[in-house]
Amino acid sequence: MTRYGQVIRLKDGQLEDYAKHHAAIWPEVLKTITDCDIRNYTIYHKDGWLFAHFEYHGDDFDEAAKKMAACPHTQKWWDLMMPMQEPVAFREEGEWWCTMDEVFHCD
Repeated sequence: MTRYGQVIRLKDGQLEDYAKHHAAIWPEVLKTITDCDIRNYTIYHKDGWLFAHFEYHGDDFDEAAKKMAACPHTQKWWDLMMPMQEPVAFREEGEWWCTMDEVFHCD
């Protein structure tokens, strides 16, 4: 299992809509997340920042990410979410959410 932390900005005035959508997330999107071996997925908000944490329980995260991106339901979900988000300048090329490095963990 590999833990991931990611960060992105939420555009001004978008929190209510973003939270509303996530409170009623589509079952097909949840199924795709699970089918891609992602567990314990949480998104936090503070002062316009979104922080996501999840655990990947598979063997090839890049393949899982491709599988997720190929799902038509996920593509439509992203079409709703992406206009609300503002990627950070310091993300890696090709990233939307900026992946962070883990520096500490305690079970």
